[in-house]
Parts: sequence; C-alpha cells; structure tokens
Amino acid sequence: MKTLTSVALAALLAASPVHAANNDPVVLVHGFLGFGTDTFASTGFKYWGGFNDIAAHMRAGGRPVFTAAVGPVSSNWDRAVELYYQIKGGCADYGARHAAEHAAAGHIQKPAGKCWAADAANNPNNYPLALYPQWDAQHPVHFVSHSQGGQTIRTLLQLMENGPPNGAGSEGDGALYAGDKAGWVKSATTISSPHNGTTLRDVVVDFVPKVSELAGAFVQVAGLGGSGGTGYKFRLEQYGLAQGPLESISDYVARTRGAPFWQLANRDAAQWDLGPDGAAQLNEWVKTSPNVYYFSIGSRATEQGSWCCNNTDRVIAPFQDRAYQYPRNDMIFFLKNAAGEWVVPSVLQRGMGSYRAADWYANDGVVNTNSMRGPAGQPQRQFNGTAQKGSWNYLGYYDQHDHFDVIGWDAPPSMVSPIYDKLLGILSGL
Repeated sequence: MKTLTSVALAALLAASPVHAANNDPVVLVHGFLGFGTDTFASTGFKYWGGFNDIAAHMRAGGRPVFTAAVGPVSSNWDRAVELYYQIKGGCADYGARHAAEHAAAGHIQKPAGKCWAADAANNPNNYPLALYPQWDAQHPVHFVSHSQGGQTIRTLLQLMENGPPNGAGSEGDGALYAGDKAGWVKSATTISSPHNGTTLRDVVVDFVPKVSELAGAFVQVAGLGGSGGTGYKFRLEQYGLAQGPLESISDYVARTRGAPFWQLANRDAAQWDLGPDGAAQLNEWVKTSPNVYYFSIGSRATEQGSWCCNNTDRVIAPFQDRAYQYPRNDMIFFLKNAAGEWVVPSVLQRGMGSYRAADWYANDGVVNTNSMRGPAGQPQRQFNGTAQKGSWNYLGYYDQHDHFDVIGWDAPPSMVSPIYDKLLGILSGL
C-alpha cells in the first residue's frame, strides 16, 4: 500500500500563515492526453480523481471549482488560447501570425467548433457555457494544473499580461493578445509539471503509435476497454482534424496519422513543447510574472537500482545498476516500460531512468522529478510557510507517487485528498 512519505512537504503545507480567507475560484487544467468531465460519463471516471472527484472535494468548503478541457495533444500556445476563451467566453482565435507560421501543417486561425457562450440567455448557437465569464482583475482565479497543464497556464499568463512575443498587433485583434491583464490570476500551482521538459519525449521514438497506445490505456483504466472507445476526443479542429462523434481513438489515429500535425518536425504540438529542447524554447519567452503567486509540487515513483530487495518491479528490470533508477512495483502499469534504465521491450533503448544526466533519472513514470520544481533560470525558493509573488514556491515532492497517483487514478482518497486540502489552505491565505 502506498503511503505519504514526504513528511517535509506535509509540514510545509501545514505551516501556511493565517490571513483573511479568499474564496476566488479554482480552475483545474489537465495535462497531456487529458480530457473533460463528460468524456467517460458512462463509467464516472474523471481526469481529476479517477473514480473519485477531486473537484467536488475541493468545492466542499464552498469555493467555486471549474474543470477545463483543452486540446490533449496540442501545443501550449493553442491550449492557452482555448483555456482563455473557455473561461471568459467567445470563440478561439489562435492568432494571425501563429496560424500563418504553421499554415503548412494546416493551422486555422479561427476554426469552427471552438466557441463558448458568455451569456446563457443569449446563446443562439447552443455553444457550451463559459466557465467564469466575469473573470477580470476584480474577479481573479487560482489555476491548479497537472503535467503539461503547468506549461499551459504559464503560457496563458504570459500572453494575458504581456501580449504576444512578437509585439502588439502581430496576432490580430483577439482579446487575449491585447495584454494588460495583470491581476486576473492570483496564483498558479503546478503538480508534476515538466517545466524543463521530460525525457520521456526523447525516449519514445514512435510518437504517433505511443499516443494511440497511451490514450487507449486511459480508456482501459476508465473501464471502457481499449482504444476502441469513442468518448475520447483529440480536439484538433484548429488543424482541420475534427474527430467524428462515433470515431474511436484507433480509427481516428489511423485516418489522420499522415497529417503534418503528427510529424515530429511540427513544433506546434505537445510532443515538441514537452521535450527538453521544446521546453527550453518555451522558457525563453514565457517568464514568471511578478504579479502572481506560483507553487510547484513534485512526485517520484522510481528507486535507485539494487541487486535485490528494493521495491522495484523485477519483472520489468530483473538486473539493476545502482547508478540508475527503476520503476516501483506500485507504478501504474502502462508507465513502467519506459521509466527505468531501458525501454522494455527494446534493443538497448535507454529509458528515463538512465537517459540524460544523473539528476534527471528519478521520475514518476512521465516527468523527471527535477523538472517539476520550476522553469530553469527563473526565481525559485523552498516554501517556508510564507509565499512570495514572482517566485516559484516549491512545496517538495511526494515520494512513492506516480504521475497519476497525484490526481487520484490509482490511489485512495485518503492518500490524495490531503494534497489538495493543504494546497487550498495555502491559497485561502493569499
């Protein structure tokens, strides 16, 4: 049975100072291959909580909590655009220059199918309702994100406060690109996020088959069988790759896999942003705002190699080297094959546990633990009970927790709820 072993983390979280509580809404932002609350409605499986419900748990104290759903394989720019309009209302505008730069891959600036209504009483097209249309500096939000969601909220904050990197007007007249939206976000929390990328992107050579495999595994975990499920959607309308209402994951990938979007040369996709090189490029222009409280939480589910008697999976890694890291027995099944010294099965393809430098070896099955603290070269500090704006307040990492334990997929509420209870305690005091 997994236990909370990061005592220092628990102590730091519990040490948050008492201030006048705020009740500003929380917006939950999922990671790579994530999905919305209605994707697996037939089984009740949720991204945030698995067969439990983290959002509902967080609402128990009366705080509004919204769950966003953005493109599961899209770039952080595209996801940030969708997140903005999904909260505020309106139709996604991916930017004139951005769409033009990726026109060869089929990018559309203002595609159909990406609109949200700000006013339920004035919604002739029956768009989904925006999450929080009153969002502004007088009605700020707290972002809580997992995995790639951390990169996404950072990208959105940069665009909101400073406009596009190529200057005012370069992306057209979309509301997002005007900048000057400081104060709209009170805090940004990232959980197991690849701020400096993940080596999983590099060790997985065949990207498209792996996407299909992982999405199929999600469907399986949700209790709907393998990749034949039709509820999961890739949301790539901005690339002209809309998915049919009854089109399965495997059928969709088979139909579209020749599209330029899926090629590794495409740098407007999650597969680029999530790698160390893509993350470094993102970090060059996405900076830490002096107006926002930032918090980061990590996770780890590997152990140092040993000739015997550790808690790693000896079927995956029967022979081990003390210099490397190996997946624990309790890591969720579909992550183990790439988390250790070698990708299993492969012909001498190094896994996350031995790829790059030694400080990158420890991981949670998806993201290297050292990448979760904050973006390299930007202000970071160990949280000591008092939060500082404009710096990453690192809350430590949860040991024996894989990438999906921290969002409740393979862990009981007694193990998961304290993570969010303690975080809410900090946010309430800001």
